[in-house]
Amino acid sequence: MSVGCAWPRRRALLLMAVFAGVGPAAANTTAYAEFQAFLKNTRSARGNFRQQVLHASGRVIETTEGSFAFTRPGRFRWDVKKPYEQLLVADGEQLHFYDRDLNQVTIRKLGDAIASTPAAILFGNDAIDRDFNFSEAGEHEGLLWLEALPRSREAGVERIVIGLKAGIPEAMDVVDAFGRTSRFSFRMLERNSPIDATLFGFRVPAGADVIRQ
Repeated sequence: MSVGCAWPRRRALLLMAVFAGVGPAAANTTAYAEFQAFLKNTRSARGNFRQQVLHASGRVIETTEGSFAFTRPGRFRWDVKKPYEQLLVADGEQLHFYDRDLNQVTIRKLGDAIASTPAAILFGNDAIDRDFNFSEAGEHEGLLWLEALPRSREAGVERIVIGLKAGIPEAMDVVDAFGRTSRFSFRMLERNSPIDATLFGFRVPAGADVIRQ
């Protein structure tokens, strides 16, 4: 998952740029109501993800897989396991991005890092209407879809579309300023079960380079 253009390497963690904000016009629509219920009723969750980065032509550039966990507000872990290892951990105050191949850690203040991003919705608090405008995007592939347009372009995200099934996000497309799409699918989602708090702590590995932003 790439956290905006300032994050190092491969935009593998672009999840940091979607799920926030809904305007009043969408307040009574079905997909929005389901999504609001998810935000209200899901205080913690864990599961697996698959991410494909697509060129503007539709060609798959890369595919990554891993697991995630979160506890609201502001604590989450995004663990890329294939084909390389990267780790994103937020402890409620700071966001740590660790690239094992580079042995490099980038640290940012959490609020600055996830504003107007997908993480702000999935992992942050439920005050989402400040950063995005939502509109209904219809039903296809067995999912109800919401489109999210960021109020600010600083996150490098042009458009986000969220697909829900039975009130649970199962898919998400994030289109960046370069026309590339990051397509996420979420599987084996387990909601509101106890999660070990140590998952959201991070220690800088010995010998790692540290960059503070």
